[in-house]
Amino acid sequence: DNIKSYKEILASDALVLEIIQKELGLIKDEYAIPRRTELIGDPEEIRIEDLIVEEDMVVTLSHSGYIKRNPLSLYHNQRRGGKGITGLSQKQEDFVADLFVASTHDYFLCFSNLGRLYWLKVHEIPQASRMSRGKALVNLLPIDREADEHIAAVVPVRTFEPDLFVMMATKKGVVKKTSLEDFSRPRPTGIIAATVREGDEIIAAAITDGQADIFLGTRHGHSIRFPEGNVRPMGRTAAGVRGITLAKGDLVVAMVVISEAQDTLFTVTENGYGKRTQVSEYRVQSRGGKGIINIKTTEKVGLVVGVILVNSNDEVMLIGTSGNIIRIGVQDVRIIGRSTQGVRLIRIQKGDHLAAVAKLAEQDEE
Repeated sequence: DNIKSYKEILASDALVLEIIQKELGLIKDEYAIPRRTELIGDPEEIRIEDLIVEEDMVVTLSHSGYIKRNPLSLYHNQRRGGKGITGLSQKQEDFVADLFVASTHDYFLCFSNLGRLYWLKVHEIPQASRMSRGKALVNLLPIDREADEHIAAVVPVRTFEPDLFVMMATKKGVVKKTSLEDFSRPRPTGIIAATVREGDEIIAAAITDGQADIFLGTRHGHSIRFPEGNVRPMGRTAAGVRGITLAKGDLVVAMVVISEAQDTLFTVTENGYGKRTQVSEYRVQSRGGKGIINIKTTEKVGLVVGVILVNSNDEVMLIGTSGNIIRIGVQDVRIIGRSTQGVRLIRIQKGDHLAAVAKLAEQDEE
């Protein structure tokens, strides 16, 4: 009977079509779902980002300029008091100085000391193991090494909002504010972020909301705090305006954006001295003045090497010219007044000096 039925089907196109129609109906009833794709008549040019899954990444930048990324999921949630996981192998000469959580579609704005800006997409940063240092940032950007160009500041950006700004400062006391939106069109070879005069260089850059206060600290222990509103927004190629009037031989060593009044400023000198002072101790002044004393620099304490904004839970790294690195807790340094010499943080070996101070980005490591 089956053979007879099959022969009838093969001999009749109408029966074949009837069976096909019936089976397709059953498939439709069981598997039919709304269309998941969108049909468009004239598709735009496909960007590389369209082919990359958007995923949150933990990006770490070491003090020596090595950068890497890892999926945020790698850093699993832990209860308070846990030991954490190691994010970088602990080499004597390096440590994690900055840590950012950013999407694979986000940008990193890399400002050079010569006033140029380079873009780096998060997905372009090499993914490496937790214990690896990653890749040297200078090898990912077309910087001019012959001109002694290096990256002075790295700023993460998700969107280029028109009401946000980039504030830059130079070692000779010039400050410049430019709309973040002006940096929204990447070029492979970079663009001019600021015109830097001969003998000067960019030392810092940060994103601001137009409402913060700007603090500049100098090598000879002076400082100034002024409202960000004192600096009008300028175009990319502008040189900027005077932020502080420097004494002969003095240089700006730090720029801090102040938005929280309860934080403290941590100042470190080359001979191992330092102090914490409440932000409120620094009165707001007009831009361009000589400022006030931040720390009394003497032959004993030496010149200032850095000023950073900290709270009691932070840890900082003190970097010596010989390459030695010392890690201390901020809570171990008591808060004292502004016009003081500070206290001894560490004992410096003969012939050595502190070269820099940096806030530790990762605190819990095993």
